[in-house]
Amino acid sequence: MSHNHSHEPNNYNLSFALGVSLNIIFVIVEASYGILADSLALIADAWHNLSDVISLLLAWGAHYLSSRPATHKRTYGFGRVTILSSLFSALLLLFALGGIFTEAIQRFFEPKAVDGLIVMIVAAIGVVINTATALLFVAGQKHDLNLRGAYLHMAADAGVSFGVVVAGGAIMVTGWLWLDPIISIVIVLVVLMGTWSLLKESLNLSLDAVPKGIDLIHIREYLQSLDRVKQIHDLHVWALSTRQNALSVHLICSDDKTDNTFLAEIQEGLQHKFNIDHTTIQIEHEEGENLCRLNHSQCR
Repeated sequence: MSHNHSHEPNNYNLSFALGVSLNIIFVIVEASYGILADSLALIADAWHNLSDVISLLLAWGAHYLSSRPATHKRTYGFGRVTILSSLFSALLLLFALGGIFTEAIQRFFEPKAVDGLIVMIVAAIGVVINTATALLFVAGQKHDLNLRGAYLHMAADAGVSFGVVVAGGAIMVTGWLWLDPIISIVIVLVVLMGTWSLLKESLNLSLDAVPKGIDLIHIREYLQSLDRVKQIHDLHVWALSTRQNALSVHLICSDDKTDNTFLAEIQEGLQHKFNIDHTTIQIEHEEGENLCRLNHSQCR
């Protein structure tokens, strides 16, 4: 077997702390002025930002737990909580979006006056805060689904808040009260589109699907192209966390010269070519009858 446990996460504790603090303050301000201005757009965005605060807290907790060492009971460590955090965050957001959409439909039939100036000012503050928070995770989101969830939530919020600014100005100029529920529905659609990939990918990873960006066919071709490897079977690839991928495989080799250097070369190749840093390899020999219980068509 060959293992590489280089999965210590970068320290994003300060980023999470700043992001949570800024957004809690903004949620209080936005909700207060949304009630004062009687703006569903502001109230809806405040609820959405509150769900983002919860999502940031979940991602923060998962990020911390994933750095904890493995135990006798949890031999892979706690990295999988980052996948569960991403999945729960997406589900929580869908629930919040359903409430916003329902309220927006009701507001169409019961339109109310909106203070467009307050809406514009508060939403403009939201653009700044959400953009600043998204930038805290812009580097880490490229390689970590958990951090990508935090980044996408905040980046989407920045765009939505900008839309609210535009709606507030349009209400001031035209007096069209129906723009308020319209922008609320737009909020729902924009955030829904931005969250769908997060939901799908986190659900797939929770079911041990092959992680996005990893081509199982190419892995199979790479392993079968190795010297002395005649056949492979029982090949599996899955995610241990939103940062770390794992692989297990049985290799049928032409001779018994399978020393540590041979295994290290395979490990290095899998990590460099396919971003798989935790590998478990079982060596079997071509000579004689192969008695491996997992050597059947379903495992090839």
